[in-house]
Amino acid sequence: RQVRDLNDALRTSFFGGRWILTTGVLALGAPIATKAVRSIQAFDGFTPDNDPYGEHDFGSIVVEGHTLFWKIDYLDKQLEYGSPDPTNPEVTERVLTLMLASEY
Repeated sequence: RQVRDLNDALRTSFFGGRWILTTGVLALGAPIATKAVRSIQAFDGFTPDNDPYGEHDFGSIVVEGHTLFWKIDYLDKQLEYGSPDPTNPEVTERVLTLMLASEY
């Protein structure tokens, strides 16, 4: 539950980490990228099938005909390795990456 709450904070309010938009998403233009970000913030379609661990760390959306994926990774504060403890914000940098499905 703690990982999910931290992921939801990043996803819905930009709190607790950083967002990265890939070059493919940026190439769609600011209006579509903005719609995609807002869609992710509002996303609530988590099910046992698409979120088996209940961590709210991955999703798929369609914006103006473009399928996009977003995922949250848990890195150390230097952004070099995986976090030693994703439940601890003191040692974890959450990174939400928004990408075209074709970039995955």
